[in-house]
Amino acid sequence: MQEDSKPVKKEKTSNVGSVSSAPPINIGATKKPVAKSSGGPGWGLTVLLAFIAGVFGAALFVRFMPASQQSAIEQSKQVTLQENSATIDLVKKVGPSVVSINTSTTVQSFFGAEEQQGAGTGVIVSSDGLILTNKHVVQGASTVTVTNTDGKQFEGKILALDAANDIAFIKVEATGLPAADLGDSDKVEVGQRAIAIGNALGEYSNTVTTGVISGKQRPVQASDGQGNTETLTNLFQTDAAINPGNSGGPLLNIEGQVIGINTAVASGNNAQNIGFAIPINQVKSALESVKTRGIIVRPYIGVRYVMLTDSFAERNNLPVKQGALLRGDDQTIAVISGSPAAKAGLREGDIITKINDKEITRDNPLQSVVVGFSPGDTVKVTYWRDGKEQTVDVKLEEAPQTTE
Repeated sequence: MQEDSKPVKKEKTSNVGSVSSAPPINIGATKKPVAKSSGGPGWGLTVLLAFIAGVFGAALFVRFMPASQQSAIEQSKQVTLQENSATIDLVKKVGPSVVSINTSTTVQSFFGAEEQQGAGTGVIVSSDGLILTNKHVVQGASTVTVTNTDGKQFEGKILALDAANDIAFIKVEATGLPAADLGDSDKVEVGQRAIAIGNALGEYSNTVTTGVISGKQRPVQASDGQGNTETLTNLFQTDAAINPGNSGGPLLNIEGQVIGINTAVASGNNAQNIGFAIPINQVKSALESVKTRGIIVRPYIGVRYVMLTDSFAERNNLPVKQGALLRGDDQTIAVISGSPAAKAGLREGDIITKINDKEITRDNPLQSVVVGFSPGDTVKVTYWRDGKEQTVDVKLEEAPQTTE
């Protein structure tokens, strides 16, 4: 649980709707009659002389423009051409690694069992057919169909769903597939260029959009539009257009490396070009465990918590303003029975402020810190209880597997 997360919409394209065609634009169709002058040929001569003077003046301006200004214009043109060329090259490079995913899910309605169609995107992460996508794209699907850029279709098998993040892995029977190059999302800077590729609206495969990284470490409360919500943290924010159907597709840097997995977009009348992606470094450990064991192995501490804010801490007279307050709700308990936290003696009301030397803050929440370790690691947990700072060693375990 995390406070002050912004509601956004996961762009899972279930029940993909039709796309309304825009009315045809008839260029030059509205012709206005040219008013004829009764003033004789003088008007034509005046226009001709004015045109010649304008061309001559422009030539003189360029001819005698300071060299520094001319150089700046040429450099600007070169930068634009280089950026365009780089984008084209990376799309050619990465495009074949991006696949369209179509799903069929059996749902119960008033009329009985019905098949609900959905669509999303995936990125090939190994040449033997391992594909990374969003959990909400394939979760609960009875059939998964994967289509590559050549139009060839494969039957996909859901291999693993991540209990701690909105990612999933599916497998197709194939060899020699072009795997995407994974970058280092820790090196991503706000303002750098970002390129998204995806199956827009479930109809336009390998749609390319460009933008920048608008922000980092964003927390959101994501909804799939069907009443299911999930708190996601540490996300990239981008203004590269992310449409329904883009979920699970790659967010790329200018070198063509995957730096994130597109997962959600802010919705509402006031939201414009606000999309979110899971940093790829959050996925790498899960990828390695799937490759070696066929399952996602995540470290597990076993607590429910709320991230503190200044106002929350002041209202409740808490001793610190940053940290994770262990707190349950009507349906869940703060410290899960039998979990590593329970075995170490942590209890509801404790405020965890550090894991080893890593501080727990709203920008660096507890779950994001824990996933940086491995099952079996022993970590020092610093926490506050009864107005006193204390520490305890906690041995992390494997997170329970998600199968649905």
